[in-house]
Amino acid sequence: MELQDVKNRFSIIGSAPMLDRAIDTAWRVASTDLSVLITGESGTGKEVFSKVIHSFSSRKHGPFIAVNCGAIPEGTIDSELFGHEKGSFTGANEARKGYFEVAGGGTIFLDEVAELPLQTQVRLLRVLETGEFIKVGSSKVLKTDVRIVAATNVNIPDAIEKGKFREDLYYRLNTVPIKIPPLRERGQDILLLFRKFAADFAAKYNMPPVRLDEQSHQLMLNYRWPGNIRQLKNVTEQISIIENERNISAEVLSRYLPGQNNSLLPAKLDGENKADISEREILYKVLFDMKKDMVEMKKLILDLIQNGGDEAHFNEDNAQLISKLYQDVNQQNAQHISKVIQPVVHNPQPEPYYPPVTEHEELEEESLSLEEREKELIIKALEKYRGRRKQAALELGISERTLYRKIKEYGINL
Repeated sequence: MELQDVKNRFSIIGSAPMLDRAIDTAWRVASTDLSVLITGESGTGKEVFSKVIHSFSSRKHGPFIAVNCGAIPEGTIDSELFGHEKGSFTGANEARKGYFEVAGGGTIFLDEVAELPLQTQVRLLRVLETGEFIKVGSSKVLKTDVRIVAATNVNIPDAIEKGKFREDLYYRLNTVPIKIPPLRERGQDILLLFRKFAADFAAKYNMPPVRLDEQSHQLMLNYRWPGNIRQLKNVTEQISIIENERNISAEVLSRYLPGQNNSLLPAKLDGENKADISEREILYKVLFDMKKDMVEMKKLILDLIQNGGDEAHFNEDNAQLISKLYQDVNQQNAQHISKVIQPVVHNPQPEPYYPPVTEHEELEEESLSLEEREKELIIKALEKYRGRRKQAALELGISERTLYRKIKEYGINL
């Protein structure tokens, strides 16, 4: 079967190389029983690829069950997946089959698999290794013949380092990895999808389709699309319904693209002119890297002054000379940063002063806490959407369950 035939069958639009690679991999691995891990941002259409795998497999006549692991409460997820016996917990008035028992001979799609509790991950690992599971409240071992396709928008290696995901489960799931590209990396596919959605909504609401002018095309291609295809579809539907004019200008389109100039780096100041996001990110990264380098330089100089060997022969004059050299270099770097950042940040802070390094001075590395930055971003997202967690989670690119956990972890009260 040709790649285009697969696209037509599952209504996949686009020809970006990374997208074609993902479709081809899904189609080729379908005939096997290997576990597949699909990664990609929220809204990129990961479930479609799980259906491609199931439909071209020998299990296509068996059941296909999609489970959103992030939407099931932690206290009931074992029962949902593996079933339970009558009386095994409060409210268990009768025995129940779990998804792994129901999906025997077919495929089970575990979306947001990184949201599974660690204890459930242990149970899932046993299913992958032996095909065995035990119902909640039972001691009887049951067998299942099911293929597992998992998906996540989380960086699992990072989750492993933080102790939130089992490394052995990751390698069992990741037998064949498929990465779905975010919409912003698919180039002209964005415009193709917009035209498709515009035509669909025109037919649905019995009205002419909306069209974009040349400037709107560029705005669409430059926007980051944090919600990916799901967000693009919603924006197209909003414009189709609300706007009377069918030819959409960049000014009109920008009203439907929230946070198009937002960055995960320091927030834009009030009254600041709009600037290119990628340029801002690069500039601030240079700034942070330079700060880190300066801290390392401080430590190195202090170590040489305090612990220099026979060959170093550091005396007070040399220490003062090094301190002066350090100040000169630091002032030059600060001036360079000020000139580069000036077009972007129009309210620059005064140039920082660093006192000379002396023999008895203790140097402390400036804290750039990721947790504080994460907490600040969560608070801003919640304030922006007036406490509505679903919209805040979409803006942050995480699941509602993860957002709820972070709110409790940081003690955020709004």
